[in-house]
Amino acid sequence: MDDRSLLELRNIGPAMAAAFGRVGIDTVGQLRDLGTDAAYERLLADGSRPHFIAYYVIEMALQGRPWNDCQGEEKAALRKRFDAIKARRANPDRDAFEAMMNAIGVIDP
Repeated sequence: MDDRSLLELRNIGPAMAAAFGRVGIDTVGQLRDLGTDAAYERLLADGSRPHFIAYYVIEMALQGRPWNDCQGEEKAALRKRFDAIKARRANPDRDAFEAMMNAIGVIDP
């Protein structure tokens, strides 16, 4: 098992490492064992808002590539995976509530 800190992975900064720590992912080995999709689902289950860039940053980190190296067909394929995860984690009641708050100006767009 790779016991290195997540901060040793390219693209993973203190905020993302802390978010992973809150869901029990503390090492590079734990993240690799879970993979991008399962790790990202844990973040969403913990209350993180879905964000495509954060998702593919994880994938690029696990490959040791710069976060902005993801392009073209690869990025499109990752977008499909992200959308599927997001759909599985959707909360219609919360989404409707936030839409209502946005409409009346309670939440900044």
